[in-house]
This record gives sequence, C-alpha cells and structure tokens, in this order.
Amino acid sequence: MYSVSVRRNFIAQHYLIGGDWGPENELHSHHYVVELLLEGKNLDPHGYLIDIDDVSSHLDSLVAYFKDKTLNKLPEFETANPSLEHLARIFCKTLIQRLNAQNLSAVSVKIWENEMAWAGYQEAF
Repeated sequence: MYSVSVRRNFIAQHYLIGGDWGPENELHSHHYVVELLLEGKNLDPHGYLIDIDDVSSHLDSLVAYFKDKTLNKLPEFETANPSLEHLARIFCKTLIQRLNAQNLSAVSVKIWENEMAWAGYQEAF
C-alpha cells in the first residue's frame, strides 16, 4: 500500500453546545493541525499515487474556508456540535469530493487541537 500525507495548520474558534463542557462552552480558539493521509495500492503511469500539488491546492482552499472563523457560525455546523470529530469528518468528505484520484483506496484526516489531543475520520473505497 502506498501512502501520501500532507499537513496544514490554521486557527479557528468554536464553543461546544449540548452539554456542560466547562470552559469549552465558551468561545475560544484552537491552533488546529490537519494531517491528510491518502492510501492506495496502485500508482499512475507517472509513478504517483496522486498529484501532491493538486492535493495541496484543495487542502489549502479548505483550510482558507475555516481559517479565522467561528465554526459554530458556518453552515456545516448548523445542526452539529463543532467537535473535533465532526470537523475531521467534514474535512475528509469534502476532500474526497474535490480530489481526482482513481488510485485511492482510503482517505484519512486527523486533526490535532493541541499537542495532546486529536480526532480522525477515515473513508475506505
């Protein structure tokens, strides 16, 4: 299995809803680190699993959308708590839709909210 990974970081704000999460119920910022992992068994005729420049462009666009925003105010979180888990799922599903990657068999997103905590989401094809 071949793997390609790309990382980006951004700062965004949120507050958790639906429970007593202490300070997490108040508006606060996180310095998120997004790790995208793409996997597949076959390479294209050029010896690539996927074009890293294309992946980077799509990831940069998605990061720009969330950067410096309050997640709670975005349509993606209209009916969902802006948890790390939901954010990882949204990143993963959005990137899958945008990527032109016939050779992929799995896409994983891991998002760190600090040096100790992350959540991830994976889809296999």
